[in-house]
Amino acid sequence: MLIVHVFVHVKHDQIEQFKTASIENARQSLQEEGVARFDVLQQKDDPARFLLVEVYRTEEDPARHKDTEHYKKWRDTVADMMAEPRKSIKYENIFPADG
Repeated sequence: MLIVHVFVHVKHDQIEQFKTASIENARQSLQEEGVARFDVLQQKDDPARFLLVEVYRTEEDPARHKDTEHYKKWRDTVADMMAEPRKSIKYENIFPADG
């Protein structure tokens, strides 16, 4: 498994639109064979900050995800909503076991 945490800081007046677009992208992403999990989290003490937790089955699956129409639509839709460029960190699963 490959776990990617994507940190997003959204403009305050774009929070609801970002949530709507991100939830739709997450729903579509969960239909992909290579996506095990796709969470959209909003920070409690700063609602303009989000964490996307993407769990992929293989190292190749993130590239396949980024080639989907729903990802491209999300990327283009939210581009101007961000207060700063999004950042990501990749993790390797240790526990519990994949599966």
